[in-house]
Amino acid sequence: MVRFSLLPLIFLFAATTAPAQFSKIPTEPKPGDELLNQYFETETKRVANRTLAAIETKEDWENQKDAYRRQLFEMLGLQPLPARSNLKAKVNGQVEKDGIIVERVVFQSRPGLYVTGNFYRPKKQDGPLPAILYVCGHGRVKMDGVSYGNKTHYQHHGTWFAKNGYVCLTIDTLQLGEIEGIHHGTHNLDRWWWISRGYTSAGVEAWNCIRALDYLETRDEVDMEKVGVTGRSGGGAYSWWISALDERIKVSAPVAGIASMKNHVVDGCVEGHCDCMFQLNTYRWDFPMIAALVAPRPLLIVNTDDDRIFPTDGVVDVFMKTRRIYELLDAKENLGLSMYQGGHKDTQPIRVAAFHWFERHLKGKDIDHEMEHTVAPKIFDPKELKVLDSIPENERNTSIDEYFTRRIPRRAKLPESATDWKATSGLMQARLKSKSFRGWPGRPEDLDLTEDFSAVKDGMQFTKYTFRSQSPFRLPLYVVHREGVKPEDLELVVLNVLDGENWDEFLSGIGAAFPKAFPGVEEMPDLDKEQYEAEKKMHAGMKWGMAYLAPRGIGPTSWTDDEKEVRHIRRRFALLGQTLDGMRVWDARRGIQALREIDGMSEPKLWLQSSGTMAGNTLYASLFEKDVHRLDLHRLPASHREGPTYMNVLRFMDVYHAAAIAAGKSQVRIYSDDEKAWAFLTDTAKKLKWDEKQVQIRESMMGEESEKKEKSE
Repeated sequence: MVRFSLLPLIFLFAATTAPAQFSKIPTEPKPGDELLNQYFETETKRVANRTLAAIETKEDWENQKDAYRRQLFEMLGLQPLPARSNLKAKVNGQVEKDGIIVERVVFQSRPGLYVTGNFYRPKKQDGPLPAILYVCGHGRVKMDGVSYGNKTHYQHHGTWFAKNGYVCLTIDTLQLGEIEGIHHGTHNLDRWWWISRGYTSAGVEAWNCIRALDYLETRDEVDMEKVGVTGRSGGGAYSWWISALDERIKVSAPVAGIASMKNHVVDGCVEGHCDCMFQLNTYRWDFPMIAALVAPRPLLIVNTDDDRIFPTDGVVDVFMKTRRIYELLDAKENLGLSMYQGGHKDTQPIRVAAFHWFERHLKGKDIDHEMEHTVAPKIFDPKELKVLDSIPENERNTSIDEYFTRRIPRRAKLPESATDWKATSGLMQARLKSKSFRGWPGRPEDLDLTEDFSAVKDGMQFTKYTFRSQSPFRLPLYVVHREGVKPEDLELVVLNVLDGENWDEFLSGIGAAFPKAFPGVEEMPDLDKEQYEAEKKMHAGMKWGMAYLAPRGIGPTSWTDDEKEVRHIRRRFALLGQTLDGMRVWDARRGIQALREIDGMSEPKLWLQSSGTMAGNTLYASLFEKDVHRLDLHRLPASHREGPTYMNVLRFMDVYHAAAIAAGKSQVRIYSDDEKAWAFLTDTAKKLKWDEKQVQIRESMMGEESEKKEKSE
């Protein structure tokens, strides 16, 4: 017989409390690596400091909690909330052993979205019992190519609860269920469009938990006034989602499912987690905000003290910040922290702590009572717990990411009039600010523009400037024009927003002719004479200015190009409620502002030019800056499915909408071999009777005739 005591705060430490050790800088660091580390530390502190900072009184919390909960629904892709369709629940048989009956249950949380589970109950039961929703972590059980669901890996938990007077519904997750879906969209599958769609697999797990509670309401064996939730690792995270969202959960005990933003972004724990662990952080929360939404209901945070992906310092940080909210609500006794020695493992001692918590808060038993059953081995063969004989033909588990969140119609509706388009485009821009680019600085820093280098060669004036886009990033801006021509006398200036490929071309072209302007480049490439001569000829023949901007992560601020590390850099941005592309839009905006701050450069017409994904960033930057005369966009992706990646953008607009908004105030040239992809843009131009110069779709590779036409304009 084992006896444990459980107080509101339990520390049973024996190991180190150091944070997780994930590498920050790769073996061969690049100039921007340390800048990026500084940036993530600064932004993480900003997010952490603002989380719950506005809550000073009980009244503050009562006034704000519903808004916070709505925001969480939205960040999980559950806004608007999906319809509660018929569950079509079935029990496909049962198995009995050691006084426990386990039913093989399946229901559809949405049409075609199947949830398989096991419903554990004592063989002898008089009246409704307290119920536990057990949500599973990443424990794969697969034999001979057949998935039996992670519910079979965690079967001992259901057995344990049933032996101690509970009913327990254990449900499979999307990825490791009997029908194997996907959790790893951005983790290793490069489905960055998940972010643009406002989709995260965490939302599916949250919705499945909500519908699991709907199913429990149909069972006579369940006392719905006494429902708890628990699970470990991934299941710990899903315990947080359902506890924060649905107050039918009366008691919660998440195990190893939460840590601080610092752990994930600065310490690198994000590398150890797939998408199901995170909301799409539109409103830039740190994780104590999620925990606070459980208040004042009983909540026990459970962890081990040497967990690499849920480090102790972060778990304690979440606990302490949540504790302040419980104290404001006079519910301090309803919050507990239980830790035990060990790594990221499903150990018996932490299970006992969670069990005592439910005994105390669902049954009202003294926490020091002796437990009749302290160990629950896995007594069932996985085959006995399998629910489905075959995969249903109408299953949508494997493609749920394609339809789970709302999206814009496949066929875009043309505006009825100029007034209609003004209203529609204004709404889109407002949503971009609040839903996609909320992570931009609220108060832009001073540009602090400096001239760092200037030289004349072959009739060309070459000047390098540096400006502050967002600390710690100071970005280079290179300006070239004909010698002796004042900036205010230029006919136009073209700002080229460079990606990595364009940077290399720039460096080997005119850049190589002025090597002293690039002190950070150890080995300058050989001069591309053909490209250099073309630039000379252009400046000799026309009073044009050419400016070149390298956004963060490009050129002098470039960071690691290790594929795996770059993927997790992008995921760190997303955790902070940003995207790398979105912040490069900010850099392009700041580059425009810096260019105009140069003496005389506010006078010439401003053209913007870029290619590929960066062309998308340049396009969106133009929407927020005034007096952009023309855009030249090469190989611009036709949809955010291909890029660029912005938070939630595909929920209300796509690239072709942005192009049409831009064309309402700037001339737009898109160089593409797929004219049909831009039908909305060209049809809108015709509908609104814009001048033919306003919108043109040109072949992606310009020949001599196109070049002559370009010069004539």
